[in-house]
Amino acid sequence: MRIARQLPIALLGATLALTACGTTDPESESEPTQETGTASAECGAPEPAADRAPVGDGTFPVTVTDVVGEVTVDTAPERIVSLSPSNTEMLFAIGAGDQVEAVDDYSNHPDEAPTTDLSGFTPNVEAISEYDPDLVILADSAVDTADQLGAVDIPVLVLPGAADLEDVYAQVRLLGEVTGQTEEADTEADRIEGEFNEIVESTCAEIGDTQLTFYQELDDTLFSATSGTFVGQIHDAFGLVNIADQADDGESGGYPQLSSEFVVEENPDLIFLSYGDESDVEAVAERPAFATVSAVETDSVHLLDTDIASRWGPRVVDFAQSVSDAVVETANQ
Repeated sequence: MRIARQLPIALLGATLALTACGTTDPESESEPTQETGTASAECGAPEPAADRAPVGDGTFPVTVTDVVGEVTVDTAPERIVSLSPSNTEMLFAIGAGDQVEAVDDYSNHPDEAPTTDLSGFTPNVEAISEYDPDLVILADSAVDTADQLGAVDIPVLVLPGAADLEDVYAQVRLLGEVTGQTEEADTEADRIEGEFNEIVESTCAEIGDTQLTFYQELDDTLFSATSGTFVGQIHDAFGLVNIADQADDGESGGYPQLSSEFVVEENPDLIFLSYGDESDVEAVAERPAFATVSAVETDSVHLLDTDIASRWGPRVVDFAQSVSDAVVETANQ
């Protein structure tokens, strides 16, 4: 398979490195952001984009656009190396799993994914080459590796982090284009969107006009995410008011570090931890003055699955369900 690439004058953009989580997961390091803003606090499923690209017919060659420029794939790849957990999950969800030869050390889902010790954060060209790939899919945090792989004639597709749900649906369909799984990918994108919207609308109907505030804690140093981030927009769909929006100084890329005093003063109705285990949930109540916080008083401190809460793709539906369960429980107290 041959891939031809046309470079633009400059890169289409870059994502901010999220160092707050203290991990080398390539997708935690390059969490996608949008311009930071305050949540609308209106509960409801997002409106679909009016300019969605048409679905291809599954034939080759096919040309798509990645972070670096236009990429033309001449034939369906048979030995894909995926160095991005979200993309790995999407590839298997669209029925391209049999085309995947190897995945990075953080690609732990689904179970049948061929996880290796390859790094998606600091890719090693020599190690990748051993799998004789006819397509390598990188996160944009590793965009510098694209040229190195190209220099040894290894085709590369560099995909950015999803900035919003529309990006999730678009990336699912794009991966369908480059793998020849267009029909399956279109069906999967429709499923994700339909199930996400159904969860949101059902939740909105149940909680009515209830207005809840929340705080999502990314690590034990109190870094958080504003409504301008991908994860913040998931909460926004449920009409939740994000206390981190008020703390953002415009220089954090949407990930401000809060103080304990600020959280206590804002008194959120819900707290989500996207790290640790149940002992970390219990430890929140032991922090100075946190016993007075509404979320602690009502047992509304919830542990999110770390992987699901930091990846975009098929399991964004599971993320939405977790948020929905917490919102409904708190609203009904």
